[in-house]
Amino acid sequence: MTDAPLRVLCVDDEPGLAELVAAYLERDDEIDCETATETDPEAALDRIEREPFDCVVSDYDMPGRTGVELLSAAREHDPNLPFLLFSATEPDAIAAEMVRAGVSDYVTKRGGVDGYTALLRRVEHAVEGDGGRFESDADRESGIDPSRDVALDGLCTVAPDGTFEFVGEEYGELYGYEPDELVGERWQRLHPTEEVEHIRTHIIPAVMGGERWTGTSTGLRADGSTFAESKMVTTTSDDRLVISVSEFEEVASEARAGD
Repeated sequence: MTDAPLRVLCVDDEPGLAELVAAYLERDDEIDCETATETDPEAALDRIEREPFDCVVSDYDMPGRTGVELLSAAREHDPNLPFLLFSATEPDAIAAEMVRAGVSDYVTKRGGVDGYTALLRRVEHAVEGDGGRFESDADRESGIDPSRDVALDGLCTVAPDGTFEFVGEEYGELYGYEPDELVGERWQRLHPTEEVEHIRTHIIPAVMGGERWTGTSTGLRADGSTFAESKMVTTTSDDRLVISVSEFEEVASEARAGD
C-alpha cells in the first residue's frame, strides 16, 4: 500500500501565482502531492478548519490578513501545521513576526525556476520536520516543555556576506549595543574566538544544509563579559540567517515559572 499524497494549500491573493505554485508542486517527481489554492486568507482559514492539510504555502502581503496572521489563526486549529511563507517581502522586515509566530520556513519569491525549486525542497523539509516548534538540546536537558511559548526575544538577520542586516532593539540590548552599531558588522563580533570556530564549523554548515539549529552558545557583550545564550538559527532560501536569542537562564526561569 502506498502512502497517501501530501495535501498542500497554496495561498496568494494573485490567482495566477497561487496556481503556478500549485502546478510546480504537483509536477515535481520527488513529491507526491495534491494541491488546493485560495486567493482570500479568510477563505483559506475556513478551508484549513474544514479540511486536513499536510502543509500551507502562503504569501505574506495580502489584504485582510498577512501570511503570519493567517498562520497564527491556523495554528489555533492545528498547532503543528507546517506553514511556509513564499514572499517577496524582505525577511529582515518581518523577522520578528516570523520567529514569534513559528513560521516553519521562508522562501523568497524570485524570477525563474530557482525560487520554485527552493520552495519544493523547503516543503519537503517542513513536512518531515517539526512544524515550526523550536526545541533546543538545552531545553530538553533542563526539562523545559517546548509546547510552552518560551520567547526568544532578540532577533536579527545576517546577510550572505556574514554581516548583520537587521538588528532588533532587544538583540542589540542583550550584547550591550545599539542596533545601528551592529548593522554592517560581522556576526563574529558577538562571540568569543573559540565560539566563533564552533559556530563556523558546526552550526552554520548544518543550517545552510537546510536544518534548523537550536541550542546554547556563548555571547560576547560590548563590555567584554560573556553569557550563555539560548539560540535558534535558521536560513531563508536566499542564504540569509534568521537568528533568535535570549539569555539561557532567563528562558529556563520563564519555563520553570509555568510549572
